[in-house]
Amino acid sequence: MNKPILIVGGGPAGLSAAHSLASIGQKVVLIEKENILGGAPILSGYSKLVPSGEWAKDAIGSMVERVEKNKLITVHTSASVKEFSGKPGNFKAALSSGKNVSVSATILCTGFTHFDGVNKPEWGFGTYPDVVTTTQVEQMISSGQGVRRPSNGDKPKRVAILLCVGSRDRQIGREWCSKICCSVSAKMGMEIREELPDCHVYIYYMDIRTFGLYEEVYWKSQEEYKVKYIKARIAEVTSDGDKIIVKGEDTLVKRPITIPFDLVVHAIGMDPNVDNMLISSIFGVDLHQWGFLDQENMYGTAGATSRAGVFVAGAATGPETIDDSIAQGSAAAMSALASINTSIAAE
Repeated sequence: MNKPILIVGGGPAGLSAAHSLASIGQKVVLIEKENILGGAPILSGYSKLVPSGEWAKDAIGSMVERVEKNKLITVHTSASVKEFSGKPGNFKAALSSGKNVSVSATILCTGFTHFDGVNKPEWGFGTYPDVVTTTQVEQMISSGQGVRRPSNGDKPKRVAILLCVGSRDRQIGREWCSKICCSVSAKMGMEIREELPDCHVYIYYMDIRTFGLYEEVYWKSQEEYKVKYIKARIAEVTSDGDKIIVKGEDTLVKRPITIPFDLVVHAIGMDPNVDNMLISSIFGVDLHQWGFLDQENMYGTAGATSRAGVFVAGAATGPETIDDSIAQGSAAAMSALASINTSIAAE
């Protein structure tokens, strides 16, 4: 175990993998293309996490801190891998900084990209300032400014959260469920009601997929926080010059509905990392048909890719929760360690 293991990506999965390896004495080189560690929860200013309720800056911040303080982990920020060659136990990575590192295995924790709402133009994002994304509302909450209308700074009295924006939509090439949007939206509805108890919050949904958090998030948001759920198909989002108008069909009663709102929130989905084609080419790993990094032998070796000695974890493989990304990072770390021992035994 003389050579370090390379981890690409400093989000929850990468931080977990690095810590797991260092905790058993394995050296790690961690590469992050941004200038700070933490991934989307830190870079995008998430507020409270689901289901723990911890602030992202505290929960993920503590993971960053323990990695940065560990002497077995060498961190390169504002850096990327430009070339990658070799075989298990003896890989070489050329970094954008001009440095070369020799490593024994690699774990790709390169994450995802938030869906861009402008790709769903009929729902108003990019056209009306009071149509925003869940990420923007997370930033309003985490910054301490509170939820406000971007157009005039007023506190909204009626808010709509539209689910499945950039998910489960074949018309725009996003066939997958993004897994986290229902839970995040229910949590956000409760946060808005907590800050603005006179504000009415409506969640428009096709169906609810809170993945194990039905009682903890879905029912709690309705029964304790009085968030209202409307099962609907949305036709368009327009404006009368002041209010944002959501038009659609209530699919339970089979009738059209038109409701004015002060603020409309797109619950945006998780797209493949925009760099995945390049990542696939550099590291010689296959892509899934949807553009995420593909996994192989899922029931034999956690995080295995099409290339021996190269592993993957977290949302790089598809939509994933933060908690599961952390678990996958640790599992991939153990797979990488096992691959080193196998390559040594074969020599």
